[in-house]
Amino acid sequence: MACCGGQGQVSLNGISGQREWRPLIYRKCTDVLWLVLFFLFWAGLMFITGYAITAGAAERLVFGYDSFGNICGKKNIHVEGAPLSGQDMTNKKHVFFLNSCSLEMKNLTINSVALCVSSCPQEQLNSLEDVQLFAKNNGSCLCVYNLNISSYLLNPKAGELCPTLPVPPSKSFPFFNRCVPQNPECYSQFASVLINAVNEMDVFHRVLSGIMAGRDAVIGLSVLALVFSLIMVLTFRFITTLLVHIFITLVVFGLLFVSSVLWWLYCDYINDPSIELETEKENVKFLLGFSIISTMITIILLSLILALRKRIQPTVQLFRIANKTISSIPSLLFQPLWTFLILIFFWVFWVAVLLSLGTAGSARVILGGQVEYTSLSGIRYMWWYHLVGLIWTSEFILTCQQMTIAGAVVTCYFNRNKSSPPRHQILSSISVLFCYHQGTVVKGSFLITIARIPRIIFMYLYDALKEKESACARCMFKCCFCCFWCLQRCLRYFNQHVYLATAINGTNFCTSAKDALFILAKNSANIAFIDCFGDFIIFLGKVFVVCFTVFGGLMAFNYHREFHVWVVPLLLVALFAYLVAHSFLSVFEVVMDALFFCFVIDMETNDGSPEKPYFMDQELLSFVTHSTKLAEGGNKRNQKTTGNSEDGTELQPMVRREQRRRDETIE
Repeated sequence: MACCGGQGQVSLNGISGQREWRPLIYRKCTDVLWLVLFFLFWAGLMFITGYAITAGAAERLVFGYDSFGNICGKKNIHVEGAPLSGQDMTNKKHVFFLNSCSLEMKNLTINSVALCVSSCPQEQLNSLEDVQLFAKNNGSCLCVYNLNISSYLLNPKAGELCPTLPVPPSKSFPFFNRCVPQNPECYSQFASVLINAVNEMDVFHRVLSGIMAGRDAVIGLSVLALVFSLIMVLTFRFITTLLVHIFITLVVFGLLFVSSVLWWLYCDYINDPSIELETEKENVKFLLGFSIISTMITIILLSLILALRKRIQPTVQLFRIANKTISSIPSLLFQPLWTFLILIFFWVFWVAVLLSLGTAGSARVILGGQVEYTSLSGIRYMWWYHLVGLIWTSEFILTCQQMTIAGAVVTCYFNRNKSSPPRHQILSSISVLFCYHQGTVVKGSFLITIARIPRIIFMYLYDALKEKESACARCMFKCCFCCFWCLQRCLRYFNQHVYLATAINGTNFCTSAKDALFILAKNSANIAFIDCFGDFIIFLGKVFVVCFTVFGGLMAFNYHREFHVWVVPLLLVALFAYLVAHSFLSVFEVVMDALFFCFVIDMETNDGSPEKPYFMDQELLSFVTHSTKLAEGGNKRNQKTTGNSEDGTELQPMVRREQRRRDETIE
């Protein structure tokens, strides 16, 4: 699948000095094995999904459930041996405790019978007559379901089946829709038990409850991130020097503002004497971490902006060259849209399975026909497997986008007739991807996954051992975390050029990696100098999207800070905003990297003669020539003086010396 166009065959095999010696059937078998491995992994995910759907009930985390296994606000399934289970609670959305003034918790179980009711009593009920009247007037029965309203005063067991008198006035609190008593004494006891229950809850379940409780805000912020990403795409598509200055000003403002708001919220939390819940304490810890990280990022980015401020004009020219290619393939701008939709579908599926896993357990009938749920021991292992599935599949989807864009740009670049580009380049690139390069995509995304998993493990161990480890151990954990982060970034950058080599020559991952490494080793300085500021501006675009999305999240979540870990959903929103921005803005990044990688290949395999003419256009040639002069001027101490080439350009440092010697020998 090597690219060619008229005169001048382009092949990376000639560049590396070695022909592909492995048989084609061997390469195909390797790709097939990687595809089989990926499909087997997804078969395991499907098994976990089926189990989570069968054994889980995510609604229990948020909507609450009664003592008989019924989820409030839902139509329920009957539990064998529990006669009061399986009821339709669609109109009964609030959890009411029969003895809310004398709650106690033993072994993570509250000693009171809980019922699903349609409304909480707003006034104090002093007798069974008042309870009966309240049920008739409001349709909300406060006694056990098998006791008819007319039997409240006649049944001798009504004292056990109805709430403890007097029933204090209560209202539904936004934490799991519980009826919280408003009487000061009852409220104090109720809050104390509730605080203990929440603090004893597993961190994993607290995070899940936080996600579900703030689901509306999470969805709204995700849409906001999409809008900001589209704005940045339009900004880079029609970029001017003025727009770049305005954009950098907004990024600086956003960084400073978000960092200031985070520190202000942290100070507000630590000065709040009413913080008792473990979730609120976790919010404080997360806020401190966010504030420190945000401040460090702000300082680093401001320093880089100040150092690279003189490169704005060449950057505008760089984007114009990239936009010229995008104009030839206008469907490139729509390419991230389907990637975004697929990612959204997959993430919604992943979160739904995660929530079901968090509530997976078996229903057990206890004394009095009541139901309690016991979690299973193997859930933790399923959760880790599910997490690996999130990383690998997300990277696979993003890699497919990179390969599609790379294939289209390579086809456009190595086309002799620039005024008449090939038709349906995106569809052609997608067909080549799925027919020939799925093994390369699976292998590349797997390498990124392998680099990310140790970081997650170190984070988990650091959190689990933070109270026992020494300062030296904490430092080691952080160093390992940073090392794996750097490894991930290097792999991501390298893989992008591997995909370009694959698109040019049609070779498998290992062969393309060897060729890409050979090219980058010889021309890394020139390539880095030319497009480093372009990549930096694109990164600032991602920071812009994340900053203003996080600011919206701060405003939204800060109003609901009680009883759920709102900082964790905010972290997920920030991650989602970055991934959305990366999905959309990576079009420009991949196009620029592809152009300069193709430029290097063009210079390596052609010499500009009538027999072997260049594929590049004059604008790209003049831009690289000017950038090469700047690079040479800034590194005179490390580079030898080079003369002009025979065609008048000064691109000799980017021409392979061995090729020049062979040409001279032939002459």
